[in-house]
Amino acid sequence: MSPQDTCFIGVDVGTGSARAGVFDANGKLLGSAVHAIAMNRPKPDFVEQDSENIWQSVCQSVRDALQKSAVAPEKIAAIGFDATCSLVIRDQDNRPLGVTPGEANNWDVIVWMDHRAVREAEECTTTGSRVLQYIGGTMSPEMEMPKLMWLKRHNKPAWDKMGAAYDLADFLSFRATGSNARSCCTVTCKWTYLAHQDETWDHDFLSVIGMEDLNDKINMHESALAVGERIGTLDAQGAADLGLTTNCLVGAGLIDAHAGALGTLGEYLDGDLDQHFAMIAGTSTCHMALSKDPRFIKGIWGPYFGAIAPGLWLNEGGQSATGALLDHIVAMHPFSHDMGRDAHKLAGEKLLPLMGEKTDLAPRLHVLPDFHGNRSPLADPEALGVISGLTLDQSEESFLKLYWATACAIAYGTRHIIDALNDTGYDITHIHLSGGHTASKVLVKLYADVTGCHVVMSDCEEPVLLGSAMLAAAALDSEGGLAKAARQMAGKETLHAPDAGAKADHDRRYAIFHQMHTHRQALDALSKN
Repeated sequence: MSPQDTCFIGVDVGTGSARAGVFDANGKLLGSAVHAIAMNRPKPDFVEQDSENIWQSVCQSVRDALQKSAVAPEKIAAIGFDATCSLVIRDQDNRPLGVTPGEANNWDVIVWMDHRAVREAEECTTTGSRVLQYIGGTMSPEMEMPKLMWLKRHNKPAWDKMGAAYDLADFLSFRATGSNARSCCTVTCKWTYLAHQDETWDHDFLSVIGMEDLNDKINMHESALAVGERIGTLDAQGAADLGLTTNCLVGAGLIDAHAGALGTLGEYLDGDLDQHFAMIAGTSTCHMALSKDPRFIKGIWGPYFGAIAPGLWLNEGGQSATGALLDHIVAMHPFSHDMGRDAHKLAGEKLLPLMGEKTDLAPRLHVLPDFHGNRSPLADPEALGVISGLTLDQSEESFLKLYWATACAIAYGTRHIIDALNDTGYDITHIHLSGGHTASKVLVKLYADVTGCHVVMSDCEEPVLLGSAMLAAAALDSEGGLAKAARQMAGKETLHAPDAGAKADHDRRYAIFHQMHTHRQALDALSKN
């Protein structure tokens, strides 16, 4: 196959859908498709999916993207997968195994945002184990270890039948190839795997939390593969399902946000990374900073070695509900019901001109955005959201003010994370934004104005898919590696500069944001007493 004929497929499984894109060797998107994924919420804080439904959506997306691209299956040299950091449970015959007692077996995925394992996460934190140094000092219920602990304690029949457990990206590679290989990204970021040392599992920690049998239960007995490392080729069933050939290679995958970081930071992997920061923003937001040395930051996950690219360390911040929070505000305010399904779009169209006229649209209305906890930098999954300054007004004006104040709060949360990074060796001046928030001119402007950074957006319309396609290209060119593939496929960029005139108002509101954190903490203490 000549280089000009070589194409790659990137697959991205997000919270609500599976997407696939066909790219040429220079990173040009030739065709893409998307299919929805089912969700089950049997109890508060319980969120589940069906791995077979996910795989079917992946396969249909790949087939549809291939058809739209008009590229023949035999020209697809390799495929890469990214997915949410959701936990897939299978039995000893590789069949779905229900994760919640009383629910059907097809619901075999504990979704990343599921918070059933808050108590188990707290137990992990109280161990004081050295693994905590590499996750910001606090275990999150969104990581896999507390979820596995919950399963062992609260669904013992399922635990006893379990034959394997996967991060979702690794499960997709398994379905495609039949290989149990795991990615350095998934197990390092979500399973307490210490990729930077020879003894990759801390067996003392596993013993203390009652997970001595981890390797046998999850069916992982080999070292994790480097990101983009060749796993193998599609097996006969995987090729048939995806509509590809058994010559198609598969590269070790990524968590979805990390694929977005690779797709937007790829061309900088060999350069000075301290000023560049990837932000993958949709339902939630992930913040990714790369360095050549390990940096330990309280409340920020990592440092993770090799989690996005071999040889580099990752610090990862996050906000558990951003797009989801704006959805909640829309659903909550009576006026938005008259705006129909385009409430976000209409709010943006009305707010942008107002933002051009003045920089503080709601001086007495302020929001703490922690409606699903604070992932970073407070590392408090039980933190609550706060709105200060409400009245009985249900008009369009009151809706727009609340929407804007919430969007500001989301941006202040990002600034809070950047401040923590900059206090520990970074000097962030450029935010490389990908995900659904790129479609919101309100959010793009606020991210720039609030942080004082340039917001950089790739001209590639699907940078997360591009990141996964880069994995595929790395699998084909194992000698050149991921950095070469990323440079080759990186797209052009557009910069959005901050408005210096907005700085004073946002600095004042950001100070109020911090004061609200202090007040909430005091109120929580009084409530507990």
